[in-house]
Order: sequence, then structure tokens, then C-alpha cells
Amino acid sequence: MKEVILVKYGEMALKGLNKGTFEDVLFKQIKYRLRPLGRFGYSGAQSTIYIEPLEETIQLDEVICRLQKVFGIATICRACVCEKDFEDIRSKAVSYLEEAFETADSFKVEAKRADKSFPMKSPDICRELGGALAEAYPDVPVDVHNPGITVMVDIRDTNAYVYAGKIKGAGGLPLGTSGKALLLLSGGIDSPVAGYMMAKRGIKVAAIHFVSPPYTSDRALLKVEQLCAKMTDYCGDMHFYCVPFTEIQEQLKRRCPEEFFTILMRRMMMLIAQEIAKKEEALALVTGESVGQVASQTIQAMVCTDAVCKCPVFRPCIGMDKTEIIEIARKIDTFDISIQPYEDCCTVFTPKHPKIRPQLDAIEAAQEKGDFGEMIARAVAGTEMKTFRIER
Repeated sequence: MKEVILVKYGEMALKGLNKGTFEDVLFKQIKYRLRPLGRFGYSGAQSTIYIEPLEETIQLDEVICRLQKVFGIATICRACVCEKDFEDIRSKAVSYLEEAFETADSFKVEAKRADKSFPMKSPDICRELGGALAEAYPDVPVDVHNPGITVMVDIRDTNAYVYAGKIKGAGGLPLGTSGKALLLLSGGIDSPVAGYMMAKRGIKVAAIHFVSPPYTSDRALLKVEQLCAKMTDYCGDMHFYCVPFTEIQEQLKRRCPEEFFTILMRRMMMLIAQEIAKKEEALALVTGESVGQVASQTIQAMVCTDAVCKCPVFRPCIGMDKTEIIEIARKIDTFDISIQPYEDCCTVFTPKHPKIRPQLDAIEAAQEKGDFGEMIARAVAGTEMKTFRIER
């Protein structure tokens, strides 16, 4: 029995005259993700992409697993292809839905006729197919108000499709349709979640990380690289920039008030990140900050940090509590990597009593004492880049 995958998108359908551009990007990303699995036929109509396996060895469960991580997809359906003839629809539906009915406690039938020339109207299709299924599976009653499964009959121009249930997709917008941004990837729980959330809005994400050997270890860097590799499941191929930060942190320790250390360090990171963002052609920075979570994430501290920024700083986790962030981290499978006990440079020289309500003029005065210009230039020049690609 011939099967296809129906990919439906939601928000993209509202893009008016720009809809075609979003569809083209989504088509390309789906093809890229599925190419290693074999050959497929693709077509599209009425906010639906039809994916037909052209090789018998293709595993549809793996196809669906990969599609669930493609932003822009609202729902995924595994469907049986029927001729536009009710007898063919009826006979194939009864056979095709056997597995679904084994675990169902009730059902109903819905029908859509994109092809209005089909001789039966939607209520007639529902009634007749519902009767056939009720006869074939007498232990599964009809429940039109709260069904265990919903059987869909979709009458299109060339074929009819029958399926039961929809699999939730990643939602959002296709990667790259909203521009590029650079994620400050610390190695903690929050920043991978922030990158995922921006990617969901169509932003192509690159990552930057700061290392301070000998204060930070090779294992700490490996942990962050593992995070970056894991994020490609949703964020696609990613550039990863590794910045040498020891010299700047040691200078901060020597020359600046201890209570300002964390804020000044964040300002240095932002200055460096902006230079890397230019190379990446990224228009914004992204952080995993959440208001009040740590001393550097008060409103006053963020004002002092953002004062050195000439581009937008996106903080998608800003209003979330830790429980909400952890829930998403588990969903995208970064949590177990993030909690590995290898510290990053943000924990180096941490002050005992950080200033939680710093004043900008005091921070700027302290920064002037450090003479960081040449150090920032050396850090940018010493930055190394590697690319992490989606596992093929």
C-alpha cells in the first residue's frame, strides 16, 4: 500500500505575497534533512508539502523524526494514497487504519474536498466511511465530540489521502528567513535554549564561546562543542567561534574593582562578539539571560552591558523561570550535556559580592582604567572557527 508524508505549515500561510519565499526555503531544508535517507518525490499545494518515498528501504519513522526538527512545519501526517474513488478509499482505509484502531477507544471521520468535482460531499464521505470502519472495528465506538482518533479523508486534485492523527512539528519559521544572529554559548543550561528559541523564529544562529586557559579546561571546551553539535538538530549547520579570553580576564582582575568584575567581563564579551558578528554577517547577538537569575542579570546590569552594544541583543529566556528553561533543554536534548561539571570562564575570578545595581558611569570609569583596546583586538585575531553540521 503506497504511503506518503503530508507536511503542513501554519504561520507561513499568513505571509501573503512573501509566502512563496518561505515555502522555497522550507522545501530546500526538508530536502537537505532527508537526502541521506534515500530518494523522495516532492510536491506542494494548499499549504501542504507531499513527500513520497521512492525507495522501499526508506524508514518512514526516521523521516518523521527528522521532519519534527525542521522549523516551519506545524504538523506531519503519515497517509495512505487512494484513488479518487470511494470504494478504493473505503477498502484501503479499513486495512491501513488497523494498527491505529487497535489502541483507539473511539473515533470519528472528517473529510475535506479540495477537488469539488468529487461526487460525494464531505458529510456523505464521513457518514459512509464511518459506517464501514464501525463495521470493521465494532469494539471502537463513534464519538464525534471527544474521539480517541480522528480519521481524515483528504480529496485532492490527483489523489485522495487517508490518515489518522497528526504529529506535532517544530512550528515557527524556516531557518534563515529572519536573518542571522550570534549566540553567546556559555555551556550552561540557558544559552542553548536561547539559540533554539531564536532559530524557531527563522534566525540562522552561529555561536561564540570564550575560553580562559589554564583557568578553564579542555573538557569544558569539549562540553560546549558537544552542545553546539547537538543544537544542529534544530539550528542546522552552525559556525562555532572560540575566543581566547585569559588576558582580558587577568587584566580585569588586576585593574578593576572586584564588585564590577562580572559586568565588565560581560561588556568585553559583547565588544568581541560584535566584531565576530560582523565577520559572520550577523545582525544581532543572543544571550540566555533571565531577569534576576544571577547578579549580572538584573535590569541595571543589563543596561550597563548593553551600553557597549551597537546591535540588538535578543534575550528570549528573559521572562522565563529555571523550570521552564530546563523543560525546553530536556526537549532539545541539551540538558544532560549542560549539567556536566566543567566550568566555563564566567566562573573564573567570580567576585564574592558582585554589584547587582551598578551605575553606568561608574562601570565606564572602571573600564577606562583597564586599557582593553589592544587586548580585544588580539582576542578577535586569535579567535578560531569550526563548523558543526547536522548529523547525516
